[in-house]
Amino acid sequence: MRTLLTAALFGAVATLATAQDITVETARGPVAVQSAPETLVSLDLAILDILDRLDIPVAGVAGGVKPEYLTQYGNPPYKQLGSFFEPDLEGLNALSPDLAIVAGRSASAFDNVSSVAPTIDLTAKSTDLFGSLRRNMTEIGSLYGKEDMAAELLSDLDSRLATLRELSSDAGTALVIITTGGRMSTHGAEGRFAIVFNEMGFAPAIKEVKAGNHGQPISNEFILETNPDWVFVVDRDAAIGRDGQPAAQMLDNALVAKTKAAQADQIIFLDPADWYLVGAAGPTALERAMTQIMSALQD
Repeated sequence: MRTLLTAALFGAVATLATAQDITVETARGPVAVQSAPETLVSLDLAILDILDRLDIPVAGVAGGVKPEYLTQYGNPPYKQLGSFFEPDLEGLNALSPDLAIVAGRSASAFDNVSSVAPTIDLTAKSTDLFGSLRRNMTEIGSLYGKEDMAAELLSDLDSRLATLRELSSDAGTALVIITTGGRMSTHGAEGRFAIVFNEMGFAPAIKEVKAGNHGQPISNEFILETNPDWVFVVDRDAAIGRDGQPAAQMLDNALVAKTKAAQADQIIFLDPADWYLVGAAGPTALERAMTQIMSALQD
């Protein structure tokens, strides 16, 4: 395997060195990439969402659960290349892609993936999610000569976001919760769902929340003490298809029922695939997320 990987590494380096057609802005800085790479692999669902909307073909994807609008990529002819955290390097090498894209969960495998294929990291920044989506769509669009299509999609998302911000400007405070395994945590303006506050415009119900992917553990008592106007809930177990106590059941109790959010029927169970699997960092996921929240605000 070492020999195989070494040979592939030389091939990858040679490709990068001889086909520096376009400079792409990535999460790790600018990278020279061959224009319109023919055999493309996406090891991230938000990137796959972008490729799907821009009608750019992929040869391989990370295996595992996908949102319903991307389920076709779970079957042939698309090669399933392991998991986000542990890509199938032998399968990847056999596919011999012209470019592999990692992001988010698969970014931790960047060194391994780049050892067998030219690789870029398009991880979205949680505190600037829309900005990251704009960068990724623009760069991928430019790579394939689909700048106009990317710009049109971004313009539509811009318009939707402006409408949402107008609606949320006097909507009150919000708390974002993720549930899994019978536990709950909250995420603030520095966390993985920061777009709710920083870009969609909701006022945080609490100012200081532990940053990071895992958030801050909370209880029903905490929700009552915080007493937000809105509660946005992401059910991780539902997103990954794991049995567990549903989020709606966890929050169906006397303490949560006393909150302003519960009494105004403003506990919103967000689509778990859009928010947990894709992280709202793909155009379809973000479009759907904004539509759901705008609908709740207009009720």
